[in-house]
Amino acid sequence: MRNVELIPVTATQTPFLLPLFSCRISAGFPSPASDHLEELFDLNRLLLRHPDATYLVRVSGESMRDAEIHEGDLLAVDKQMEADHNHIVVAVVEGECTVKRLVCEDGTWWLKPENPAYKPWEIHDAGDVKIWGVVTHVLHEIVPGKLSALLQTRD
Repeated sequence: MRNVELIPVTATQTPFLLPLFSCRISAGFPSPASDHLEELFDLNRLLLRHPDATYLVRVSGESMRDAEIHEGDLLAVDKQMEADHNHIVVAVVEGECTVKRLVCEDGTWWLKPENPAYKPWEIHDAGDVKIWGVVTHVLHEIVPGKLSALLQTRD
């Protein structure tokens, strides 16, 4: 099997609080005025539905580019969620780890890439594919910085 780096997520009792502003923006930046502050939001609540069953995995390749999943992105993967039609999943196919969209068409299940340069994989038998988990979040940077540096130190 290809080397896959799984990064465990440790459940923490310490909340990771960020200000959540009540105003919505189409382009620009919300006013930092306190009258717009709705609450302090715990980012752990968003990213970790099942902390003990969640891990991060780094993406390699461009087969999911049209789903905005790119080379080097981190995926939050929940092993406790049951995979269903149209979920993006991490799966093992023929000993290789991959991320694809799970799709059911006319009673046939497929692992489909989100890039026309790649072919879908028909699931003939449940033993052909092992679903590791459902992708719940994609983490990528708009401007390279801390995340890129952090990932490079792990190589």
